[in-house]
Amino acid sequence: MFIACLDLEGVLIPEIWIGLAERTGIDALRATTRDVPDYDELMALRLSLLNQHGLTANDLQAVVAELRPLDGAVEFLDWLRSQCQVAILSDTFYELAEPLMAQLGHPLLMCHHLDIDQAGRVSGYRLRQNDPKRAVVKSFQALNFRTVAAGDSYNDTSMLAQADAGILFCPPENVVREFPSFPVCRDYAELQTAIEDVLGQETTATPAIRAAS
Repeated sequence: MFIACLDLEGVLIPEIWIGLAERTGIDALRATTRDVPDYDELMALRLSLLNQHGLTANDLQAVVAELRPLDGAVEFLDWLRSQCQVAILSDTFYELAEPLMAQLGHPLLMCHHLDIDQAGRVSGYRLRQNDPKRAVVKSFQALNFRTVAAGDSYNDTSMLAQADAGILFCPPENVVREFPSFPVCRDYAELQTAIEDVLGQETTATPAIRAAS
C-alpha cells in the first residue's frame, strides 16, 4: 500500500512568507527554502526581520487568512486521496496552518510549532524532529508502506531521496540543477501522470508479492 507524502507551500498553497513580504514590503522576507538550504539559517533570518519590524504572530495569521490553495490543488488532492493515503509533510507551523488545512479538506499534517510570547511576538520555533520529512517517510516504510513524495525545495530533497519514488514539483532551476536525479513535473496533470505510473508499478508487482508470501 502507498502513502503519498506532499510538501505544502509551493505544492498546494502559495508561500506564506512571500505573502508576508508582499503585505509588508519587506523584501528580505521573500527568502524561502528554495533559496536557503539551511532551515535554521532561514528561520533565524525570518525571526530577526519579524522582531526588527515589530511584526507579530497576528500579522502572519492575517496573511494566512487571505491565502487560497493554488489553482487545481484541491482537485488534485481529491484525486490523490481516491488513489492512496496522503500525508502533508511541511516546514510550516501548526499555529499558521489551520485555515489552509480547512480549505484542503483537513489532510494529515506533520509540521512544527512557533513559540509566541504574551505580547504576540514570535520568540522562537520548535522543530518536531531533525530532518522531519525524511524521518516520517522512513517511519512509514518501517510500517511496510511504500511511499511516493513530491516537493519543490531544498528541504524536500532528503524526503524525495528516502521515498520509493521522489518527484520535484515546479522547482526553481537551482534545485533542478543540483538534484538532476529527480524527475520534474511542472503542473498537476504531469504530477498526476507521474504518480499514476508509480501506483501502476505497485499494482503490477502485487500478484508476485502475494505469490511469494
